[in-house]
Amino acid sequence: MTESEYSHLADATLNRLEAALDAAEIDYERAAGGVLEIEFDDRSVIVVNKQAAAQEIWVAAKSGGFHYRWDAAAWRDTRGGEELFAALARLASAQSGEPVELS
Repeated sequence: MTESEYSHLADATLNRLEAALDAAEIDYERAAGGVLEIEFDDRSVIVVNKQAAAQEIWVAAKSGGFHYRWDAAAWRDTRGGEELFAALARLASAQSGEPVELS
């Protein structure tokens, strides 16, 4: 995939994530450069950001760091294959202590 294709796809994914967070009423902040910080009541955060050099989306949470690569259908964890939004819902549920659905 070209750099332009990656950038467009990753930006669309972050936009979709913002809409899902709005729907779930979860606080977040999006900074320049493709960084999105999901904020929780206990002041913990999950950071989601674009990694253009690797053409991945990276996630940093309390439970660790994860890399997601596009497989022509979805962003998948490079180690376990979990889909990005399913993983973020699981991670956000763990950090918030409440069930979180992101779609």
